[in-house]
Amino acid sequence: MVKARPRPAVNGVASADRVLTVLTAFEIGDTALSLVELVERTGLIKSTIMRLMVSLENHGFITRMADGRYQLASEVMRLNAVYQEALDLERHVMPRLNYLAEQTGETASFYVRHGAYRMCQYRVNSSHRLRLNLQPGDMRPMDEAAGAQALRASYQVGMALEKPYYSRGATDPHAASIALPIYGAQHELMGALVVSGPASRLTEETADTLKNVFFETARDLMRSLGFKAADNKPAAVEPDAVK
Repeated sequence: MVKARPRPAVNGVASADRVLTVLTAFEIGDTALSLVELVERTGLIKSTIMRLMVSLENHGFITRMADGRYQLASEVMRLNAVYQEALDLERHVMPRLNYLAEQTGETASFYVRHGAYRMCQYRVNSSHRLRLNLQPGDMRPMDEAAGAQALRASYQVGMALEKPYYSRGATDPHAASIALPIYGAQHELMGALVVSGPASRLTEETADTLKNVFFETARDLMRSLGFKAADNKPAAVEPDAVK
């Protein structure tokens, strides 16, 4: 009679959960984590984490540094590149820009941070003959324009906004704009949604009338990008936040 081998204490699903718990313990701003920090963040015991780290290191997800701390390795970056390619940001952004341009009558754009500048990545021009001339790929300074303010917003600040950023004459004395930061699935800043037009037409009063449709479009775009608000965060871009 063949004696049955004992089943491992951790089944496949539980083991995968523990691996993912360790990986997701790393947060934005972490360069490396010690074993003690990983224990505090995951609730797992040291011996379990050390065993998991061996497997993660073998598969290129984790590197153990000389001082014993752990940092994310190149396989994470490779998967991020695969994710970004699969995301195809344009197909999420462009329908919302077309909608905003139609609803507001002004130019709708999506800006991203590019070093010390902000870059217009996508744009749908206003149907008005009097409009701002800017093309995708054009750079603008990180000044006090609404789009720049949105690109500097932390997640905590961005999610607490009661109205979009508004600027008038910041980059161009004849231009005005409103903007909201856009966050992705990991609460990372993806870019800024911007509506811009001549200052004579896009006044602060006019911008206020566009607030609801602007927040609604921002919420829709963020949901499309996989965003879910954390339970303990204020949600200015969640459905009940716009009054």
